[in-house]
Amino acid sequence: MYWRGASEYHGGPDLAGVYRDMFGGSIVALVTPMDERGEVDYATLKALVDWHVAEGTDGIVAVGTTGESATLDFDEHESVLRHAVDYAAGRVPVIAGTGANATREAIELTERAERAGVAGCLTVTPYYNKPTQDGLFQHFKAIAESSKLPQLLYNVPGRTGVDLLPETVARLAAVSNIVGIKEATGKLERLAQIQALCGPDFLTFSGDDATALPFLAVGGHGVISVTANVAPRAMADLCRLVRSGAIAEARVVDQKLRLLHERLFVEANPIPVKWALHRQRRLPQPTLRLPLTVLSSRYHGALDEALIAAGVA
Repeated sequence: MYWRGASEYHGGPDLAGVYRDMFGGSIVALVTPMDERGEVDYATLKALVDWHVAEGTDGIVAVGTTGESATLDFDEHESVLRHAVDYAAGRVPVIAGTGANATREAIELTERAERAGVAGCLTVTPYYNKPTQDGLFQHFKAIAESSKLPQLLYNVPGRTGVDLLPETVARLAAVSNIVGIKEATGKLERLAQIQALCGPDFLTFSGDDATALPFLAVGGHGVISVTANVAPRAMADLCRLVRSGAIAEARVVDQKLRLLHERLFVEANPIPVKWALHRQRRLPQPTLRLPLTVLSSRYHGALDEALIAAGVA
């Protein structure tokens, strides 16, 4: 399917069905490759996008947390998105990370993402300033109302310091273009609460690779995955096996990925995953922008072991 700019779908006869088709399965939270000077390496970005398409990845999130959104300026955000959309060439949808802890900034990032031609936006809860639940509601509502793009909420309290509660998610689900959530608490009871409050048409994505299998098995629509950066085919296979009801086979795949799920977080994401991609010769350099630094040498052996166990060394 050719993934047009998602705003073209706005107001169609069966939006819930369209969004289910557009977003699902294994969606990689893609790294932003950088050269030794810390500048975006677009040639390697193209190679990564092509590799993910070939390996069966169902979608790409660009300039999210794993894509180092916090250290890219607005022009770089838009440039990376434009290039990712161009490189994907309609083969898979590209979703933009558009989160900020100032609502005006998040709206500007969303407007830039729409100009870049992405299929949708993934917006994390505001970090550091700790808004109330009503503040979160007003924040996401304002962003959604500024755009025709479908919006995915992103809740990762361990990183942002604020938790988007299911009752607030239900309020936001009533906004026409807020179509789903990436839920990264790792708590399956949280998924059950969201499903009960928001209904089957509201899309739910695991943001925690370690619990993605049970999340999918109880009705989640997909996973926005860090592990998929280094094991894209395995993560895509896992999602497809669960969708087909082959849970036992999916468990076999997941078991091979156990060490990766764990060890890609021995230091703050995306430090370990960039080092792992460098070890796979997918990244010429494991470069990150300060304040993030390259993976500590004491973890190199642990990451090598995990890559070998997953069969992706």
